[in-house]
This record gives sequence, structure tokens and C-alpha cells, in this order.
Amino acid sequence: MKILVINGPNLNMLHLRTTEHYGNKSYEQLVKLLKTWGRKKEVEVEVFQSNHEGEIIDRIHRLDYDALVINPGAFTHYSYAIRDALELVDKPKIEVHLSNIHSREDFRKVSITAQTCEGVISGFKEYSYILALEYIVEKYGSGERMP
Repeated sequence: MKILVINGPNLNMLHLRTTEHYGNKSYEQLVKLLKTWGRKKEVEVEVFQSNHEGEIIDRIHRLDYDALVINPGAFTHYSYAIRDALELVDKPKIEVHLSNIHSREDFRKVSITAQTCEGVISGFKEYSYILALEYIVEKYGSGERMP
């Protein structure tokens, strides 16, 4: 099984972001955590990050993965283009956020991309990703038919 993790804008700068919302791991530490988890579970985890909407859309369109975990960053709240790209993907998709988007500014409480995903995991810092990965492997890794 191959799971693609996509991270949107500014996530590459985690070491400069507010630890209250985003935790205390750098982006490099987050990537290492996800890849280590994958090796332990015998799952290929590819991590992709871009600050550019079009690059994220292009990566979503390359359907060389079995499932997708996406943290669209700020694109969550206004990128209809990413939403439309996600809608085209007939594979398991989970949206994640490091911070609890529902306990923050009003504009962060609305996710237009979430409608295209099976679920949203928010507020558990780096463990939001681990929970999403665990869900995918538990539900689809044992041979259950993927959508």
C-alpha cells in the first residue's frame, strides 16, 4: 500500500509557527515521523509539500497512490481548484490539520475541501497525521475494497 501525504502552504516553515497551534516539531521532523511510521507498518508513505496551488493539484492528479492524506493549509478555506481535484480522486482521502481549526479564527472553521474526504482529523498536532494513516491502514490495508 502506498499513501500520499500532501502538505500545503507554510507547512515547510513549522519551526517558525506558533507551537500552541502547530506543535514543536520542524517540518523535517514531521516527515521523518511519517516515514518511520510507514516503515514500521510496511506501508510506503510519500510526503509532498508545496506552497503553490497548481503543484498540489498536479500531484493529486498523478494517481500513483492507494490513499491520500492532505493538509491543504490555508487552501482549506478557499481553494475550489484543490477541492475539485480531490473530488476527481476515487481513493480514500482524509483531511488533517495540526491545529484545531474549530477553536481558531472564524475563517479557519470552514473547510471547502473536507466535503471531498471521508473525514477530517484536526487538533492533534503531528498525531492528526498518524491517526489518519492508522485509519486508512486499518480500514483498507487488510484487503477491504477501496472506493
